[in-house]
Amino acid sequence: MATTVIQDNNKLVRYTKEINREFVRENLFSPYMSQDLNAIIRVRQELKQGGEQMNIPLVTKLRGKGRGSGTLVGNEEKIDNYGMRLYVDWARHAVTTKKSEEQKDSADIFAEARPLLSDWGKERQRDDLIEAFMSLPSESAPAGLGTDDGDTINGIRYEAASPAQRNAWNAANEDRILYGNSVGNFNANHATSLGAIAATQRLSGAIVSLAKRRAMNAVPAIKPYKTKNGYEYFVVFCGTNSFRDFKLDPAVYEANKDARARDVSTNPIFQDGDLIYDGVIVRQVPEISNYVTDVWTSLQTAGASNGRVEPYFLCGQQAAVLGWGQMAKPTFRKEDDYGFIKGVGTEMCYGVSKMFKKHPMDGGPLKQWGMVSGFVAAPLDA
Repeated sequence: MATTVIQDNNKLVRYTKEINREFVRENLFSPYMSQDLNAIIRVRQELKQGGEQMNIPLVTKLRGKGRGSGTLVGNEEKIDNYGMRLYVDWARHAVTTKKSEEQKDSADIFAEARPLLSDWGKERQRDDLIEAFMSLPSESAPAGLGTDDGDTINGIRYEAASPAQRNAWNAANEDRILYGNSVGNFNANHATSLGAIAATQRLSGAIVSLAKRRAMNAVPAIKPYKTKNGYEYFVVFCGTNSFRDFKLDPAVYEANKDARARDVSTNPIFQDGDLIYDGVIVRQVPEISNYVTDVWTSLQTAGASNGRVEPYFLCGQQAAVLGWGQMAKPTFRKEDDYGFIKGVGTEMCYGVSKMFKKHPMDGGPLKQWGMVSGFVAAPLDA
């Protein structure tokens, strides 16, 4: 019996017009970004009126004991102040297509251009904030400012810093850096300090509490973030591996089991989301772990016995600043070859920096202003 076979070109092919886009995470720093002095990440917009750099004045509290009935003239205290400079640069991106390609398209892929560009902008700002948190403070303008390779991240990128630069940052910020679970792990050499972090020294309730005490005792002081209802918190931003270890710490687990509501819909034992312990909000930012894998690769073998290390950032008020020259706006290609080429883009002008101050102002080293930088063991999942 002869059976009819459908030739390949005649086989039915159905194409879905629904396009599946790669997941792009919303900026997990957004709840802590505002123009308020209280904000962890301060948003400044002065440069929207023009200019390449802005000056951010920082003032420390008075520390002198003053005078009683003795002579006050000649015994006044000077105000320790500093002007931190923030530089802004351009970030632009675009996509194009031709009518000849649109004619072939079964799913209107080019219609996704604007949301894809929006996602690119969100990722760019999120990643710049992570890089800024990890960067070393510098009074110099970013390399290549205003060129095709302009940099929206102020400071010295960690992966580009020399051992000497890392050691200088390490020494200047001894009171606001924590390696592993002990202040005693600190060494004048940054790499040696990382090497003191044993595989068992993972992020835990005890480490978070110790980092909080470091922040409270730091000079200049690191002020806690204050919520709208008046509560004061420090906020830790950490990667997935560190968050995993923190969530599994017996002290943290027991606190959530015994002191939090047992409702499945709200208890963090059952639900993902921020954790709170000892007045510290711990927030997971997965891309921090990705940076160790893809960018800060020296940390993959920096711990004791070549163990993997991840940073975390315990932040108070004004830990970082995002300064806008121009908010993101859509752009369109003008050279369209008589309407045959379509192009859409986005452009923005901004700068991101860890806040820092020369302390004291007359010749002191550069200290990060509102942050304790921590490093813990964080092995990958087996």
